[in-house]
Amino acid sequence: MLRIIDARTGESVDAAPARRGLTRVEAHVPGFDPSAVRVLLVTDLLVRALELGGTPVWALLSAPRDLAELRASAAALGVRPFEDGQDTGPGLGEAQVLQVTGEGGAVPDGVRVEVAAVHCAQPAVAEGADPAALRLALLGSPRGAPVTLGPAALADAERTLGRWRRAVATWAHRPSRPVPDDVRARLRGAWEDDLDVPEVLRVLHAVEEAGPELPDGARFETYAYADRLLGLELTRDLGALA
Repeated sequence: MLRIIDARTGESVDAAPARRGLTRVEAHVPGFDPSAVRVLLVTDLLVRALELGGTPVWALLSAPRDLAELRASAAALGVRPFEDGQDTGPGLGEAQVLQVTGEGGAVPDGVRVEVAAVHCAQPAVAEGADPAALRLALLGSPRGAPVTLGPAALADAERTLGRWRRAVATWAHRPSRPVPDDVRARLRGAWEDDLDVPEVLRVLHAVEEAGPELPDGARFETYAYADRLLGLELTRDLGALA
């Protein structure tokens, strides 16, 4: 079960109710900027992780301005749509409430999930970047650590993403094999432990570099499974390689 650090108390709490009731996940941002987009990305990851665990989720976006820009940028990064969090009333009887915000943001009652700021090394540094590479660059740091986006970081993310997509397309030609039990346990253990996405990425790097004892079909299934959380379109190039 996913457990998350409540920034109000510093304690780890269940992100999903014990009886699999509805969890409300609400992103709170003041307006459009890179830090706000990171808040939406973390909210998307929370929703994906909860759904992978079988928890029904109600995802909302609360922002006083720049809704169109926020929704467009989120969609470009592969963030699934949110309902409007303004004037939602008392809710739908949700059993758990997660409030995702930037550091110091004011939010209603509920488990508080804080996301550190994004700094751009140069103006408009992310313009023209592959949105999935930008997503990967943001996923590489713990959500509580500030991120500095610069040309080097984005170029590294683009190289990694391109290499992984080519590898997945190649592995897809091999006989399918199940995700090894120990690898599946490491992946689930990582994202269910306070949504430790950097550790998920480290597991994928280890699978990529593993020796021939790990069949390519198992590598493929591992990457496809992890991508249900990561949302990097790692299987996008299937069929592109002969």
